[in-house]
Amino acid sequence: MPNSVLWAVDLFGKVYTLSTAGQYWELCKDSQLEFKRVSATTQCCWGIACDNQVYVYVCASDVPIRRREEAYENQRWNPVGGFCEKLLLSDRWAWSDVSGLQHRPLDGVALPSPHWEWESDWYVDENFGGEPTEKGGWTYAIDFPATYTRDKKWNSCVRRRKWIRYRRYKSRDIWAKIPSKDDPKELPDPFNDLSVGGWEITEEPVGRLSVWAVSLQGKVWYREDVSHSNPEGSSWSLLDTPGEVVQISCGPHDLLWATLWEGQAVVREGINRSNPKGSSWSVVEPPGSENGVMHVSVGVNVVWAVTKDQKVWFRRGVNSHNPCGTSWIEMVGEMLMVNVGMNDQVCTGELMMAVQRGSWHLCTLSAHEDSQGLVLPGSRGPRSGFVPSAGCFFGDEVRGSGESAPSDTDASSEVERPGPGQPLPAEPLDDSKNPTGSSASGPGAGRTAEDTAEDACPAEGSGEAGPDTHPGPAPTPAELPWTNIDLKEPKKVPSHPAAGFPETTSLSSLGLLPLGLEEPYGVDDHPLWAWVSGGGCVVEACAMPRWFTVQAGLSPSVQTLSLSITPAQTAAWRKQIFQQLTERTKRELENFRHYEQAVEQSVWVKTGALQWWCDWKPHKWVDVRVALEQFTGHDGARDSILFIYYVVHEEKKYTHIFLNEVVALVPVLNETKHSFALYTPERTRQRWPVRLAAATEQDMNDWLALLSLSCCESRKVQGRPSPQAIWSITCKGDIFVSEPSPDLEAHEHPLPCDQMFWRQMGGHLRMVEANSQGVVWGVGYDHTAWVYTGGYGGGCFQGLASSTSNIYTQSDVKCVHIYENQRWNPVTGYTSRGLPTDRYMWSDASGLQECTKAGTKPPSLQWAWVSDWFVDFSVPGGTDQEGWQYASDFPASYHGSKTMKDFVRRRCWARKCKLVTSGPWLEVPPIALRDVSIIPESPGAEGSGHSIALWAISDKGDVLCRLGVSALNPAGSSWLHVGTDQPFASISIGACYQVWAVARDGSAFYRGSVYPSQPAGDCWYHIPSPPRQRLKQVSVGQTSVYALDENGNLWYRQGITPSYPQGSSWEHVSNNVCRVSVGPLDQVWVIANKVQGSHSLSRGTVCHRTGVQPHEPKGHGWDYGIGGGWDHISVRANATRAPRSSSQEQDPSTLPEAHGPICC
Repeated sequence: MPNSVLWAVDLFGKVYTLSTAGQYWELCKDSQLEFKRVSATTQCCWGIACDNQVYVYVCASDVPIRRREEAYENQRWNPVGGFCEKLLLSDRWAWSDVSGLQHRPLDGVALPSPHWEWESDWYVDENFGGEPTEKGGWTYAIDFPATYTRDKKWNSCVRRRKWIRYRRYKSRDIWAKIPSKDDPKELPDPFNDLSVGGWEITEEPVGRLSVWAVSLQGKVWYREDVSHSNPEGSSWSLLDTPGEVVQISCGPHDLLWATLWEGQAVVREGINRSNPKGSSWSVVEPPGSENGVMHVSVGVNVVWAVTKDQKVWFRRGVNSHNPCGTSWIEMVGEMLMVNVGMNDQVCTGELMMAVQRGSWHLCTLSAHEDSQGLVLPGSRGPRSGFVPSAGCFFGDEVRGSGESAPSDTDASSEVERPGPGQPLPAEPLDDSKNPTGSSASGPGAGRTAEDTAEDACPAEGSGEAGPDTHPGPAPTPAELPWTNIDLKEPKKVPSHPAAGFPETTSLSSLGLLPLGLEEPYGVDDHPLWAWVSGGGCVVEACAMPRWFTVQAGLSPSVQTLSLSITPAQTAAWRKQIFQQLTERTKRELENFRHYEQAVEQSVWVKTGALQWWCDWKPHKWVDVRVALEQFTGHDGARDSILFIYYVVHEEKKYTHIFLNEVVALVPVLNETKHSFALYTPERTRQRWPVRLAAATEQDMNDWLALLSLSCCESRKVQGRPSPQAIWSITCKGDIFVSEPSPDLEAHEHPLPCDQMFWRQMGGHLRMVEANSQGVVWGVGYDHTAWVYTGGYGGGCFQGLASSTSNIYTQSDVKCVHIYENQRWNPVTGYTSRGLPTDRYMWSDASGLQECTKAGTKPPSLQWAWVSDWFVDFSVPGGTDQEGWQYASDFPASYHGSKTMKDFVRRRCWARKCKLVTSGPWLEVPPIALRDVSIIPESPGAEGSGHSIALWAISDKGDVLCRLGVSALNPAGSSWLHVGTDQPFASISIGACYQVWAVARDGSAFYRGSVYPSQPAGDCWYHIPSPPRQRLKQVSVGQTSVYALDENGNLWYRQGITPSYPQGSSWEHVSNNVCRVSVGPLDQVWVIANKVQGSHSLSRGTVCHRTGVQPHEPKGHGWDYGIGGGWDHISVRANATRAPRSSSQEQDPSTLPEAHGPICC
């Protein structure tokens, strides 16, 4: 989970941020302004300053915010002078937009605000539909408007060309004032509240935001055209309201609530992708007639409110179909404001609390420049005299209604600050088993002054904080106990120890203060919080931030010491202890080496009940008994046999598998079965593995881990993979590695790739790339980037099958898609009643399987739904406003607009699901990636001392170059943005720094002048694609360049030389390929479909190109390996050459191969 930020404003208008990975409040970098309100998202924060002006704070990133401006130059052919700018009176402007209706000269395009700057001058775009145009960039047509082509014809009477220019947003990490279109100095109306949300209304367009504001006159305004590429928006729009609005709150999706002066709440309805401003208001009555709603905050499907008596309420039954909800539920505690974050966690302003798992957690972190003052729950305002030494949280009990909250004057008299030489008054912790109240003496009364002083926390309803506090009356079961969660930084220790404090508190004088804390802060520097915004803060229940997780009972200096120990330091002393124990064991056993072995062979057996997918027809699951027998020889070598006992026609039989013959153990997860498959070379060639299923997920994981460990022991494969390992990923996201044999790339007698042993690594990825220096990167289905930490195991592999360090929690999110199909009826129009020969009206993409909303499950039992069904507008071919695609019949080519010949239509629905696992992977925040490529090491090359070149494509199509990547720092340090004229989809860097890329329109590009001293190169060269084909992936090796198109055709680039690295033409190699990887030896490996086995046809099979040599770089055949179900492979780390042989080169026709393209 990437680090996110909580934003807050103190009573003096200063803005602070708190990272989920940190423990200190950071003062905003641009601290010159004073603010009243802030509303944050993950990328930016909007705020209202004390001058009533609106500002936006866009967080800095390695990827710039770029916006392309376009202008078209139009010309008509003249019999006298040829093409010229003299047009007909009925023609468009000589300089216009794409429609030709607006006049758009180059010198008339200005920057929208001072926060933008031009990136370059105007230049001609010479790319047209993925193909390069002739010099000048002209496209031709018969007339305006018409269909334009690259080639000039005899009847081409008009032509045009596109001029482009990029502007870049420069005001990042500062508060940028939002200009007004009419008068830049004035807003439409002074604002007093503001809310940002709506970034997840739909999946498309990405990065759009909804910014709502409330003026002092009670009007509601909406900011138009706010998005990631236009963070300022364009203008303010006024919306009618049923009354004067006081405060407004917008959720991440389509939920918008506001409060009226009369105490009622209003809900905006009709918010969707095509109408983000909504259509109408609905009024919601307050919980009680006496106290109206004062403040409201909404999330995804939750609404929290605070009434005028400061009670907190939760709205029941709120969802996208019923945004008004059904009824109010009163919650514990009294607040002045609440704020709902991204995961529906709730934060409060002056209290700085968060709700997790049904309880309130008080966050009392220190600031780098100011510490934090607090407000006690139930107080009417800030308590300037209260100096807590520990955080507190609400329990599960409810306070009695008769108890009143202390006032401001009571607060200052209840607690007195001790002087520098006075000990803090000790107060024991309230114990849940003590029925005498929060201020009564409990089991902790006997603790030292140091412990009790650090845990001192005034109790609600107590008269005075201190050891002499008299216990109050016995509370009811609804009373709220206080518990300490001390995260405050240590106070400055005086030169002489204070009374009651031991000398050990001087640890802070030894330089053990947290990083960034140069001086402790006095008790007089406590800002009081006035507002909080958690819209950009993600707090996972399974990964709580360190705000609430400090050990209780420790002194500040000891807490600081414990928090300063890094995981690397912890791993170091663990390894040292392990090394010492190993050496001692060797010394103790040395004296017994001469004794003979008492037992020459030991046998170990594990049995259990599983299900087996039988080999005979009809194929079905049958109950079997399995036994794993493992024996150890006198030489210490271990081997194992798996027996499967089954019954056929009341006759008991068995089959067995030698685990030293198993080449892969693959989880085969589906909606109903916890199954896995065992592959042997013979079973791989048959495309028919041994499939077993367990009753529970835990049983499957136990068997999978045990069998995998036994296979590794039989082959003596242990520990982390070697730097030359081959990495692959299945269609389920499981990660596998194989140690390459030197004979794998041999020209004579190569090792068949169906004998390669694959072992599973923990984690879950969509793609992985590696090089021979041990740098491995991966990308998840949610486009999160991960870097390999050097461990092994994780997930279901625990204990001996996993390393003890470098294993971290990993999560992934993917979408499940189903299609709603309809056919046109002359009477009723489009309806869900189709012809008998039609596909299912709710189906998958192929239409062959029925998939309904209610019947569709997550991909496996390891996944869990995290969203509702929503319409996916990002499908290829485009959609209309409702998400429909039209065609003449099923199946056909779909398009987004209806024509007279369209008799069927379909709509794609998507739903997100999430998986949480563990593995040797660390996240590389904060940029989401689509593709990544690491430079392969040239064979025989020594370490040059340069950083390892790594290129990537972001999820938005930006090209990035990673700086600072090395074997010691595989994650690198920062991103360097490389400008492009269009979004890219795939990229690859070769061993000689040749960078090739594929754009989203299917065109290929080559990056020139890329060197270690110039890692980003200088310019892009447009490479024509194969005829009538759109490329989707490219891979570059030592000298070879291979590309893959959308139809599964594999192409080889001919004519590449050092003097002409762009090559000359494309040559077809094979078909039915879905992924290609070219290694540093120019070896070619692919993932292929439609590979025929003796038992079945497989999709997603690992294939190796045979016969690849310098004089024959394309090879001449295929060797089939593990499969199916594989999605990705990377051989870019394998630079292991085969040992040289003195024999003559073998005739290629004698090699085991499959001739011709991969097609059956």
